[in-house]
Amino acid sequence: MKQIYKKDKDMPIFEHLNELRSRIILSFIVFFVALIICIIYTKDITSILQKPAIGIKFLQLAPGEYLFVSIKISLYSAIVISSPFSIYQILQFILPGLTKKESLYVVPMIISSITLFFLGTLFSYKFLIPITLQFLINYGSELIEPIWSFDEYFNFVTLIILSTGLCFQIPIIQILLGITNIIKWENMLNKWKYIAFTATIAAAIITPSTDPITQICMTTTILILYFVGIIILKTIQT
Repeated sequence: MKQIYKKDKDMPIFEHLNELRSRIILSFIVFFVALIICIIYTKDITSILQKPAIGIKFLQLAPGEYLFVSIKISLYSAIVISSPFSIYQILQFILPGLTKKESLYVVPMIISSITLFFLGTLFSYKFLIPITLQFLINYGSELIEPIWSFDEYFNFVTLIILSTGLCFQIPIIQILLGITNIIKWENMLNKWKYIAFTATIAAAIITPSTDPITQICMTTTILILYFVGIIILKTIQT
């Protein structure tokens, strides 16, 4: 392993650039393959996105609206599907330049970050979005029939999914701050009240609905992730 690291570190700059170019091209190829597959199955992906909106009729409010939304759906889906492979290529490029101790932290953290992001998207799709939509659909339904623009609905769902996925990165950020000795886990624990206040504000932004149940669920989730990060960091540092 030491010989491999030494060899890679002694590589000329042009060889490093050629390797980087090859990995970027390979990542783009995988992305375009994923994009083609997503374009083929756009209607299936659209049906999955529409599933939480029970009883809602969607309208095309502008010429070509669904066409442009389908392109966005395909692009976003292809990025999400191909991102683990792209991250793997980046990891393979930077690993030879890291020490053995750094590699022990970097690889598990990147894998954990990807896993947490997908868990966050699953959590938002299965739990957070249905609760939010249920409130929005029922509110005033006896007076106004809910008929939505699919473009606005897609933007709404995408915002919640991506925001929740990013919130699930909280333990990773805590571990990074802890292992670099920027903030100790004891200080994180002492500041939990401020985090609870910040989490409440963040939950209000992430969940566009005004119902307290959805915001409480999101705030609780952020706090749970925060305390999980503290427990993991304490385990690592002891």
